[in-house]
Amino acid sequence: MEHVDYCIIGGGIVGLATAYQLLRREPDASLVLLEAADTLAAHQTGHNSGVIHSGIYYAPGSLKARFSKAGARQTKEFCQEHGIPYREPGKLLVATTLLELERLAQLEERAAVHELDYERLDRRELLQREPNVTGLGALFIPSTGIVDYPAVARMLAQLVEREGGQVCTGARVTAISEHTDRVDVRTETGAYSCRQLVACAGLQSDRLAEAAGVDIDVQIIPFRGEYFELPAGKSGYVRHLIYPVPDPALPFLGVHLTPTVQGTITVGPNAVLGMAREGYPKFSVDFRDVARYAKFPGLWHVARANALTAAREVRNSLFKGSYLQECRKYAPGLAKADLLPYEAGIRAQAVRRDGTLIHDFLLAETDRMIHVLNAPSPAATAALPIGEHLASRAALRRSA
Repeated sequence: MEHVDYCIIGGGIVGLATAYQLLRREPDASLVLLEAADTLAAHQTGHNSGVIHSGIYYAPGSLKARFSKAGARQTKEFCQEHGIPYREPGKLLVATTLLELERLAQLEERAAVHELDYERLDRRELLQREPNVTGLGALFIPSTGIVDYPAVARMLAQLVEREGGQVCTGARVTAISEHTDRVDVRTETGAYSCRQLVACAGLQSDRLAEAAGVDIDVQIIPFRGEYFELPAGKSGYVRHLIYPVPDPALPFLGVHLTPTVQGTITVGPNAVLGMAREGYPKFSVDFRDVARYAKFPGLWHVARANALTAAREVRNSLFKGSYLQECRKYAPGLAKADLLPYEAGIRAQAVRRDGTLIHDFLLAETDRMIHVLNAPSPAATAALPIGEHLASRAALRRSA
């Protein structure tokens, strides 16, 4: 059994950022990062829109608001320092109904509270800015950026290894045992004993916490986010990120058009209940995952409360024409032939037994462990300050 000061579980961007921040804080510490997949950034980090979020959506005082704004700045600085391409095309939040105009006004107030630069556009100004986009009005957030998050994750891994940390892929954790003076971790390939453990396990976060003996009242419900890509001939269809005005009762931002640093434009995602936590092809099913959440009362509370929304999302998933109508609310010139196949993502959404959707970051802590139970969007944007927060808590506990 190998003995280390810190063990990080999870090779997504949050786990890697935590390892990076720990070794910046304690360069002499020994550290191992364990990732179950054969590659880093294999799940949520590698299957998202690549957006550097401004933080406009999030409630003042929430961890999301705090970490998103700091994370946007730190992500851009990190990219500049390490030569990772990113751009700042800015985001247009487009209102297409009178209700959305009311919600847009609320977002404008929130932008002011968060001290974000913004510009309100009327219908004519929106059309001048984006000739292929229509709406009753829009809010422009110039600080919203785009980046390749897997590239950021790979650089973090290089820096962790450069500082003496171990980064192990193909190391699925099979057992965790907490003791008064240590935590023992077994994987399919080896065993470790650490002073402090930080689990950033994303889609498997609830299972890892339960395996470690932590009493939790949440379960991860997987939501598939299905994307399309516009054809190369429409790579300049929009200049900015184009987002609908979201429903504040839901943790999803709606189908949007996102230019990427690779020069393409993605469309999506929707949000439909996933039949597998880590199954990305359409119609993937993991019966173990389905059986787990089918027995969870929180899922059925969520289903009853959001039946109409769920039905619409299923329809959009099954029929490309229905999905297209979501896009044509603000981009009426798009046609079904413009929606080309693109790999889906799966979002880990923590839900309480009473059906409460957890909107903010959520941790479960013991004397020697920190489990990240919910790290929703904008976790990729906020990874560096989240990692700093987790590192400071782990280091404090180690020194106690």
